[in-house]
Amino acid sequence: MASATANATRRRRKFTVDALFTDHRPQAVGVEDLPTAKEIRLDRIVPDPDQPRRTFDPVRLEELAASIAIEGVLQPIVVRYDAERDVYVIVHGERRWRASQQAGLTTIPAIVRDVPEERRLVQQLMENIVREDLNAVDRAAALRALKAQLGDAPWEQVAEAVGIRRSRLFQLLGTEKLPESIQEDIRAGRLSEKQSRALQGLPPGQQQALRDLIINEELSADEAMRLARALRAAKVPDDPEIAATTLAELRARPAPAPSPAENEAATLLGAVAAAATGGRSERAHLARTADAYGVPPYDAQRLQAEVLALARTLSRIPPQELRPGTAAYSALAALAGALDAALGLPD
Repeated sequence: MASATANATRRRRKFTVDALFTDHRPQAVGVEDLPTAKEIRLDRIVPDPDQPRRTFDPVRLEELAASIAIEGVLQPIVVRYDAERDVYVIVHGERRWRASQQAGLTTIPAIVRDVPEERRLVQQLMENIVREDLNAVDRAAALRALKAQLGDAPWEQVAEAVGIRRSRLFQLLGTEKLPESIQEDIRAGRLSEKQSRALQGLPPGQQQALRDLIINEELSADEAMRLARALRAAKVPDDPEIAATTLAELRARPAPAPSPAENEAATLLGAVAAAATGGRSERAHLARTADAYGVPPYDAQRLQAEVLALARTLSRIPPQELRPGTAAYSALAALAGALDAALGLPD
């Protein structure tokens, strides 16, 4: 009996050195300290010259600096240590680092990671592209750099590496085809990427005229696309003044009403996308919409026949009719959006 009591006592007294330093407070449950988290002097940190971001909006930077001066840096930046130069190189968070300098801070919270060279650009792209925190022109350049870094990999592989759709990737790359002055408008935020799609494929003089109208009148992307289609159809000479006059006339005309078939297709595609990303009520709405338009139940053979018919039709459409701004392009874009939503593909 005495032996059993002694053994129980020894078991109760057994402990480790680590246990002495364990935080047993309720708020520590499920929490682990990061050994890589540091408070680093700003002068020991340098930006990465190869990072994708090339433009920093001075107004937004000033706003961030004012916020940091009041609240501090709420999210640590991520850095890697460069032993050869004895500095910390920013992986992502350069805006916070710059704003902290403006706010008069001397240190910044940072997480130190050992990021392999071949993964740095991917991580920086993920940080900026997925968060839509990088303008479209810089994103396009970074995606092209990533393609080269991956050994000139196919664009499908590049899109997969950063988790975006292939169609979205080509939308971004389309900004590289625009004149440098219009690319600078996108970098500066005067022109959104969606608005810039209306300019793609237009001759230079018409591009400039429509660009001026979009910025001066703050046209929506849809209105800009409508005017681009009408401008192509008008077949006017490529002169900025003639194009500007024609655009003023086109804008004064009411937009043509969509045909019943176009209305029906737009309604159904919108309902498909809403049902795919929504809940039970959205699915019920899709069913009611399908019933209202007399859409028959799903049939695999009918779907295959419809897809083949669409493919045959597309093969006969002239390439110029499938460019951004055309009716066929808009319809296909709506279809692609509904399919992406239905398939749950990442944007």
